Amino acid sequence: MPLGNFLTHVPRLPARWIALLLVMVTVVPVFTGESFVISERSLRQAEEQYGSSARKRLLAWQDLMRMQGGNDLAKLEKVNRFFNKTRFLNDSTHWDVEDYWATPTEFLASDGGDCEDFAIAKYFTLISLGIKENQLTLTYVTALRLNLAHMVLTYYPAPGVEPLVLDNLVDAIKSSSERTDLLPVYSLNGSGLWVAKQRGKGERVGDGSRLTRWQDLLTRMTEELH
Repeated sequence: MPLGNFLTHVPRLPARWIALLLVMVTVVPVFTGESFVISERSLRQAEEQYGSSARKRLLAWQDLMRMQGGNDLAKLEKVNRFFNKTRFLNDSTHWDVEDYWATPTEFLASDGGDCEDFAIAKYFTLISLGIKENQLTLTYVTALRLNLAHMVLTYYPAPGVEPLVLDNLVDAIKSSSERTDLLPVYSLNGSGLWVAKQRGKGERVGDGSRLTRWQDLLTRMTEELH
């Protein structure tokens, strides 16, 4: 089933995926507005903790966030290639905890993260580059070949049009119908969290304003840029 279609029946949404909505709703303003700048303090801390290459990765991201011009597809391809160079590491290996929501700065500085970190970093970067928020959706899928829960970023060129898939497992950006290896389960965007259904958005299951325990992530992201 292509990602453009929805499942009729899905299991209960895991709490850790619901928690992502707060991050999406409240962090976007951190990365928009004035020219994107990573503070020298954050660069220095990253370098002290992860080495000089951490500073280089963050400065490369800063340059990417200041990219001018180009159509949406060019932006998608550049951002996807940029982040897919980062290592995939699960949270227990990388952070020694079962589930950790890394900021994009932490993700790049440490040169590692899981599928959520890839998708989140791409999401915020593309919004900063002028992609409309309602064109981007974080989609929870089952990666059929691996039989694992997985997250990808999907981009809709226009309402009702088949989306394109940005995935850390596959560098090429392909249409949803070409990604027969992915089975869609849930979708999230900045305006709501929805259990996927056969038609429409389905049943709304989350409200980011209630997930205040994730305010810590927003605070960390704000501090990193000041």
